[in-house]
Amino acid sequence: MKTIIKNTAAALAAAMTLITAGCNKTETVSDTTASEAAVTDTASVSAADAHIYVEGTKFMADGKEIWFSGCNTPWFRWNDFDGNMDEAVWDKTFSDLAADHINCTRIWVNCNGDSIVNVDYDGEIDHVNDAHWSDLDKLFAIAEKYKVYVMPTLLSFDHFKHSDWQALLRSKEFCDQYAEMYVEEFCRRYGDCEYIMGVDIMNEPDWVFENEECGQISWDNISYLLGKCADTIHNNSRLLVTVGTAMIKYNSDQMDGNKVSDEYLQKLTGLDGAYLDFYSLHYYSWMRPMWGFPCGMTPEEYLLEADRPCMIGETSNDDEKDCGMTLTEKYKSMYDKGWNGLLVWMEPRKDEDPMWYRYDLTREATNALYEYIPDLIDPLGAWETLSDAA
Repeated sequence: MKTIIKNTAAALAAAMTLITAGCNKTETVSDTTASEAAVTDTASVSAADAHIYVEGTKFMADGKEIWFSGCNTPWFRWNDFDGNMDEAVWDKTFSDLAADHINCTRIWVNCNGDSIVNVDYDGEIDHVNDAHWSDLDKLFAIAEKYKVYVMPTLLSFDHFKHSDWQALLRSKEFCDQYAEMYVEEFCRRYGDCEYIMGVDIMNEPDWVFENEECGQISWDNISYLLGKCADTIHNNSRLLVTVGTAMIKYNSDQMDGNKVSDEYLQKLTGLDGAYLDFYSLHYYSWMRPMWGFPCGMTPEEYLLEADRPCMIGETSNDDEKDCGMTLTEKYKSMYDKGWNGLLVWMEPRKDEDPMWYRYDLTREATNALYEYIPDLIDPLGAWETLSDAA
């Protein structure tokens, strides 16, 4: 109930806010003139507020429900956004996504910390690379240009393969410092970006607990950081918050305990803003013998507490033989079973067009789903507006 009340309040606040298009950036980036001009052009013809909020168990935009028919384009080069972003690659990617009615993509904006958030050997943050923000300015401008939402992922278990990040995680002081120096700055710069659908604080924290190479650090430490970041985001922006859990067993009180529940995060941090607005867990076929197949089940049947929107934030797009469903059937089943979105995984390729492996499967499925529920995939008529402006 606590989460629903907070989400309703956020929705009312959003409705009362004077609508402004785009991101509230604090710096002028001289080399993004073309992207910024495109954003200005498209923003001027759109009166709808594309900001995503939660109403009960649904994602909403400007008073209309939206269902996320999406994918992962996680990186083209590892740590793309360290000052060496290939803007043409990302522009082409978003152009393709919009053409194939893919309304959301999940992107790791910080893959393992290298060259972006610099951490000393003892876990203290030395500095954040300023060029990282310049690249993110470009990324979110491109997202708005093509009216495709981004789920930015800020951390991954990959960070914690390094002893300096393990030291950070074991220190509440340095966890707080990360939230204040990096996450709060992210919110200050991008907290009003309409085409950020929600922030994924960490990719698969489960492996930090389970894997020796990641330190096998306790959930109390991991979830303290998650809760601190969630509170920081809620207090400094209107962005939604989630965590990309790898396995249902750590996202359910009916299994090993919900390590991202409101109660657990708030107990660890003592902060009211330490909660997730929606659940975004991952699924791969090796999990099926243990926990079942979520694409053929309701969230409740998959043992989620479905008191908020639930989606699969990462899964294969080419596992038809293992799951017994085509990808088109998978998307449709997820909608029919009461989930709120599906984002399939796609690996980058650099040798030819398209730039993502098995993109043919994804585009076939997303175009079919658009035919099935067009008003939920593009409830604001964003792509129609974009076509008119072109």
